[in-house]
Amino acid sequence: MSTTAEPSPSAAQAAPKIRVLIADDQALIRRGMAMLLDAAPDIEVVGQAADGVEAVELARRARPDVVLMDLHMPRKGGVLATREISAALPHTRVMVLTTFDRDDLVFDAVRAGAQAYLLKDASEEEVLDTVRAVHRGESRLTPQIARKVMDQFRLLADRVAQEPAPAPMPVPDARAEAQAGTSPQPDATKPLTEREAAVLELIAKGYGNRQIATALNLAEGTAKNHVSRIMQKLHANTRTELAVLVLKK
Repeated sequence: MSTTAEPSPSAAQAAPKIRVLIADDQALIRRGMAMLLDAAPDIEVVGQAADGVEAVELARRARPDVVLMDLHMPRKGGVLATREISAALPHTRVMVLTTFDRDDLVFDAVRAGAQAYLLKDASEEEVLDTVRAVHRGESRLTPQIARKVMDQFRLLADRVAQEPAPAPMPVPDARAEAQAGTSPQPDATKPLTEREAAVLELIAKGYGNRQIATALNLAEGTAKNHVSRIMQKLHANTRTELAVLVLKK
């Protein structure tokens, strides 16, 4: 019986580690997180910040892959620090780790650019898994937050179902637009279809495009197109923002 060969230790060592910056005003939390992350073979801590000002400065110097960000810190809070880091370092992803699960904080952090939102009662395995997922470009929400989001999705779905259908839009003249040097733009005024609503629910659970495709029996490219269409309709810039956008409603 054939077996799959595992990568050799030398090959594993050759892979670049995920570089993480920790920002938290509690020294005990910083040290504990640093010990947890440094113990993982594929992660290294490249800096620790005691407040938002230090977090932004260290991020600019160290250019980490992931920033583990607390929200309530002196001098500059985590939301503002997240916004500044996301704007200055587009390849650095911010992962919120906090004790607060208020709706306004969730929404503000995501709008600022956070890719994930975990509470500090998360398990060590969940923290490590989320760091890796965020580094891959995925978005994650802690289960408590995800439940709130799903409740809001249901309310939004009911609201959309009760609204009258929008008036039909005029069909664009593709030939005239081509002559003018423009292309037809997607109509972002239509409500979500049943399929898009199903995709949206899976996005809220943290599913990637491949997982969505498998769950709904779609081609991966089709799932990706649905996600893009939903973002256009709901005017969202990231998958995480899409997942919590309705919290503001």
